[in-house]
Amino acid sequence: MIDLKKADINFKWEITRQEGGEGLLKCFGCSDCSASCPVRYLDDRYNPRKIIRLTLLGMKAEVLSSPFLWLCAHCHACTERCPQGIRVAEVINAIKNYAVQQGYCPEGLKVQLNLLNNSGRLYELEDFDLRKRQRMGLPEIAKKIPDVARIFQFTKIFERTAK
Repeated sequence: MIDLKKADINFKWEITRQEGGEGLLKCFGCSDCSASCPVRYLDDRYNPRKIIRLTLLGMKAEVLSSPFLWLCAHCHACTERCPQGIRVAEVINAIKNYAVQQGYCPEGLKVQLNLLNNSGRLYELEDFDLRKRQRMGLPEIAKKIPDVARIFQFTKIFERTAK
């Protein structure tokens, strides 16, 4: 059940102003996007049509806090089948970009951000890795890349992903 008293009437307009969100208002809910979605085939809780519908209704908190928002594989099968010519994957991406701007971030992304901040890489290099590279004749590389942490400080990414 949807409680429209909690609706944010400006939510859909905020998404349409995002890059890729321009086609949001064209959707009339035919479900072709959901029918062709391989992620939906594997997990029926993910439903691009429902995400778009809730966005149009202004259910901002429900959409932005949903863990299923982040499951889109960007295969573009939804876009290929849409009779309205909506770039569904781009609309979903626009919603995700807006979610990050509003401070919503999935836990997996937070873990990756912490790894990048601490070492500058998603995979921490150990001494073993560095010795192996040396034996293979590969050039030396730094264990840590401090420039990444400086970029994070400049962009204030941790402040944006606090929720």
